[in-house]
Amino acid sequence: MVISVASQKGGVGKTSTAISLAAGAARRGRKVLLIDIDPQANSSKVLVDDFVSLRAEDTIHTTIIKRNPIPHYLTQVEGLSISPSHILLSEASITLTVARDHREARLKEQLGEIVEQFDHIFIDCPPSLDWLTLNAFTASDRIVVVTSPGFFELDSLVQLGKVVEEVREFYNPSLELFGFLFNMSDPTVSSRESLKILRQTYTDQVFKTVVPRNVDLRDASFAKQDIFAYKADAKTAEAYQKLIDEMGL
Repeated sequence: MVISVASQKGGVGKTSTAISLAAGAARRGRKVLLIDIDPQANSSKVLVDDFVSLRAEDTIHTTIIKRNPIPHYLTQVEGLSISPSHILLSEASITLTVARDHREARLKEQLGEIVEQFDHIFIDCPPSLDWLTLNAFTASDRIVVVTSPGFFELDSLVQLGKVVEEVREFYNPSLELFGFLFNMSDPTVSSRESLKILRQTYTDQVFKTVVPRNVDLRDASFAKQDIFAYKADAKTAEAYQKLIDEMGL
């Protein structure tokens, strides 16, 4: 299964979710690949030991720009590999905008060569609706949409939903929404009301699992570890374990 982890709004915990799902599934004995297609490369900075030494041609940049095979490397988490991103990938939208040769399918074309090597493939998307995100959605079976408390966070879901429908219509008719994940929940009125609105609007499309706001997840990133390696009994680690169960991974 190829799963995009997406959000149009930054700062909602999209990358932390991608890392946690990928690492959590790998720790259950699955063979997992995490593709970092976000030019910010935050997943890569956490999981790649010597990230600063990577050249653009060592990353997913070479696949999106030059249509080369997907480079991927083992991480310290047994069973988890990563295809890292690169800052130069931020120029990809310009390159793909002027391209005419199946620009939405460059990732999918190369993913077909390695998909059988893994049980699950996760794609950490950019916090924007551009050609990189379209490549991820075109290559995916399902999408996990991450959101958090707040008016702007919920408002961004409307446009993302429209893009999913357009990708399904033009590029990937089998694409499915896996669900909306409410992240960074806390005991505030804003959080409570945001979750209420989300569930009223999208009903059974919202995951039952709610991930709490917790400093352990941020500290794990500083330590360049996934949450399970950093603090397996953290509230966020327990929540992501429940989410993995709910997703049936």
